[in-house]
This record gives sequence, C-alpha cells and structure tokens, in this order.
Amino acid sequence: MDPVAYAHNGFTDKFGIPRQVREHSALRTRIVFCPPYRSDDAIRGIEQFSHLWLIWGFHATNDHKPSLTVRPPRLGGNTRVGVFATRSPYRPNPLGLTSVRLVAVEHSPTEGAVLIVEGADMQDGTPIYDIKPYLSYCDSHPDARNGFVDTTPRRMLQVIWPEQLPQELPKQELQEILEQDPRPAYHDAPERIYGIDYAGWNIQFRVEDNTLYITDIRVIKRAKNQ
Repeated sequence: MDPVAYAHNGFTDKFGIPRQVREHSALRTRIVFCPPYRSDDAIRGIEQFSHLWLIWGFHATNDHKPSLTVRPPRLGGNTRVGVFATRSPYRPNPLGLTSVRLVAVEHSPTEGAVLIVEGADMQDGTPIYDIKPYLSYCDSHPDARNGFVDTTPRRMLQVIWPEQLPQELPKQELQEILEQDPRPAYHDAPERIYGIDYAGWNIQFRVEDNTLYITDIRVIKRAKNQ
C-alpha cells in the first residue's frame, strides 16, 4: 500500500503521545495529501462530516518482531493478553485506526487542501493509508464493553508548572499531554526524571503520587510544519 497523506504535528518522538486522545483536544494534526491525491476532488464533500476515520501505519515500530501476545501498559506491563485483544502498536501488520474530529480544511499554495483534525494519536510523519467518514448511526456503540480498560481507569495528574514560562511555550497542549501521565504504567519512581519532545520543546518532569512536577524546559530544533 502507498500512503495517501502524511500526518504532521508536534510529536517528533513516540514518548508522550497520548494513548487515546480525548474529544475537543488542544492537540491538532495537519493531514497533508500526497500527489495525486492533492486535489480538491479527492475530498469533495468532506466538510459535511464532523468526524473521520484514519487508517495509518506504525512507521516507528517496523523493526519490532510481532508476537501473539503483548503486555499492555494499562495492566502494569506484566500481564500478557492476545495481540488482537489490544491496541498495541506491535502487530502482525503495523496498522493503526483512529477516529478524529475534522476541525477545518485549509488550502495551501504548496500543499493543496490540508485537513486540520484533533484527536490523532500519532507521531509526526506518520503515513496515512486511507481516510473514511465516521458515521454515528453505525460506528457508535454506546453499550459496548471495554474489557480490561474498564477495570483499570486512567488517572489524571495535577501538573505543577514553574512560575516563569517562555512566552512561546504551547502550554495548553503540553498540559493535556502531561496530565494524562505519559509514563509507561509500570513506571512509578518519584526520583526518576522523564523528558518529552513536543513542537520544538523538551520538557523534563518527575511524578510523585498524583502530581507531576516540571523540572526543566528547553528549546530544541523546531519541528517541521510547526
């Protein structure tokens, strides 16, 4: 399969990407089409839909040998379940499926029509193989059971920022990433310093109990298309 588009956002590294981005997220992604799909004809009528399905590739995990079982971070990283009972990126065929909200369609003289979406849990440069409209009458199942996810609810962290922050820092986006606890579920060492890269910034932090403390903020090379 050949990509029809690529995703571009501030996630230049896998670490820190929210596992499931919530509705009305501050984290937005640009979907830039490849020729010959860089045409208004290819998306004619797409503005009539509020949500879309993205079928995409885990391009950063291609060197990982797939297994019949995986250890979901949600279960502490020790319990094995079947690969087809999880959304693990380490799959026989490295394909992802994400529903996103269509925020806008922008037009660029160099990139053509660009979709602006929120809710995309993917890294910058992710190849997208197909885009389909989300249909609420058949794609939504309010009475669905969520397996082990229902028994292991995710906690939200309180984020403590330094008093002085760089003016250009995308605090709203970073707040959303950090409060969802980007660490693997089996990491719980309060003295350990973690770091995430987002939109040209490196954020160092540690977590103690239910509080995340920012320890350092550094400027790194600006991400493309930011």
